[in-house]
Amino acid sequence: MKLVTFEHVGAPKPGVLEEESIHVLDAPTMLAYYEGGMSAARTGEVVSLADAVVKAPIIPRKFFHTAGNFREHEDDSKQVDWSHEIAPWIVFFQNVDAIVGPDEPLIYPEHLTDELDYELELAVIIKKSGKFFGPEEAADYIGGYVIFNDITARDIQRREMRSGVFSFCKAIDTFCPLGPWIVTPDEISDPHDLKMELRVNGEARQQSHSGNMSVKIPEIISHYSPLGYSAGDVLSTGTVSGVAGFSPDAASLYLKPGDVMEAEIENVGVLRTPVISWQEGHGEPARERIRW
Repeated sequence: MKLVTFEHVGAPKPGVLEEESIHVLDAPTMLAYYEGGMSAARTGEVVSLADAVVKAPIIPRKFFHTAGNFREHEDDSKQVDWSHEIAPWIVFFQNVDAIVGPDEPLIYPEHLTDELDYELELAVIIKKSGKFFGPEEAADYIGGYVIFNDITARDIQRREMRSGVFSFCKAIDTFCPLGPWIVTPDEISDPHDLKMELRVNGEARQQSHSGNMSVKIPEIISHYSPLGYSAGDVLSTGTVSGVAGFSPDAASLYLKPGDVMEAEIENVGVLRTPVISWQEGHGEPARERIRW
């Protein structure tokens, strides 16, 4: 099934999307639905998808961020003599306050960066709490799949990586598009057999396949388990080839206000994100330029 968070009247609600109708679930939020063991019943209220505003499907307690898993991404970096090795098993935490949902804008912070990039990723929703388990148990912890667009300020990232760590470059407000909904595992027979594509203004920029992961999802989930999971946590699996920053012509490919991204993963959906200026997003000019 497809699990969706939406607004219709009042606060956002969780529901099950069936064709063009949303069946409301008896839980205050999608996180509460997962924390309750995904057992909340339908209330009987049905809302037309056309009358609803779809929001980010879940705001987790923790967002585990994987980098370097698709080695094609590392191969791309060698085209431009990237400053640091993109090693496998890079993990850090995302800022959950930066999450935005489908059709919600990415607000360009012109005072912080002029190298705004996209990264298409498949993310996993953790079904239940747990820690210290092996790959053979990981399937019991998968509560669904969702699209994640890992927005990155490349100029900030390069400076951060001098210390060997980075996070600010990916955690700025609105830099975490997530959605459009969660697809439960019963609808995804093999998460490593999905076509992946990201488009900017209709032009394909990233094209790959989830089977190109160097480390598969059960191993990723197991590897991070010593940190401890809570129900509803989100775990990304890394981006694919084709990011702007690793192109010899990066300057022409970086995002700018007016662009529209469409991040698509087969059998999951399309996550659409428009890019707007700081002025449009906040009603005031961007602040004086900061070299963060």
